[in-house]
Amino acid sequence: MIRLGRRQFRIETERMTLRLPESTDHVAWCTLRRDSADFLKPWEPIWAADHFSRQNFQKRVVWSHNSLSRQTALGLFLIRRDSDELLGALTLDNIRRGPAQAGTLGYWIGAPFARQGYMREAIEATVHYAFNRLSLSRLEAACLPENAASRGVLEKSGFKYEGVAQSYLEIAGRWRNHVLYANLRNDRRGRA
Repeated sequence: MIRLGRRQFRIETERMTLRLPESTDHVAWCTLRRDSADFLKPWEPIWAADHFSRQNFQKRVVWSHNSLSRQTALGLFLIRRDSDELLGALTLDNIRRGPAQAGTLGYWIGAPFARQGYMREAIEATVHYAFNRLSLSRLEAACLPENAASRGVLEKSGFKYEGVAQSYLEIAGRWRNHVLYANLRNDRRGRA
């Protein structure tokens, strides 16, 4: 179920609500990121000195709301419905219109919630929204080759391996190769 209203956006899954971040999420976001730092840092760019600042978080909130209005990105928080807990985040960014009709998926989940199917549930709901509401044709994602969990969730969510991008992103202070995956609206390529 998808609800879209003035500054209110929701994608409902079986166990979660995917929604835009709000200023009131700052403490929960900081707590989850801090508590999951050892789990997250090997897969992410180096965190800036102001990573946890309220001002930096507010920029994220404003960006998410403005990007939705312009339909250039969806920056969503994963909220477990039964406890109202923040589980992680998912971004469908770099939405390209015209002949491409494509976007790029990125995500993270807090360590206590990993390997419980939450991210797969969120990715599948976002893919459905992207193909059926945004009329995108192609979704792309990339991860480090050794990130077996990320590769697994992409493959289980219908993404297929497409190749390797050399020095694709700077992760943990080093330019790293990434494996590339894509999910096509009308995919005829067979199994992953």
